[in-house]
Amino acid sequence: MANTETALKECLSSIEGATAAALVDYTSGMALGTLGGTKDFNLEVAAAGNTDVVRAKLRTMELLGLKEEIEDILITLNSQYHLIRLLKGRGGSGLFLYLVLDGSRSNLAMARHQLRRIEADLEV
Repeated sequence: MANTETALKECLSSIEGATAAALVDYTSGMALGTLGGTKDFNLEVAAAGNTDVVRAKLRTMELLGLKEEIEDILITLNSQYHLIRLLKGRGGSGLFLYLVLDGSRSNLAMARHQLRRIEADLEV
């Protein structure tokens, strides 16, 4: 089992093109751990802002009566992918892993696969 710090380090070291990662509580908007980012990319602000994305999608699903679970949410920019993976099980309710990928150096399918594996090993 990996703790938050170990899981975030694994995100950056094992996922090709990963530039930043965070574990976020979407009920409060607080980042429980962050790694990466730059002076031009405030990971704390990005993590908090993405809680609004998660909440909006959950509200919409509820209004539509969808009984599905969100696996992940993908936001594509010109040069980046932002991947939000909602955690399930073992105390992960209300949490998501947030991953920023360099679009020119990453394989989205492999990143999703690796993030799923990291989630399975994460002990919150």
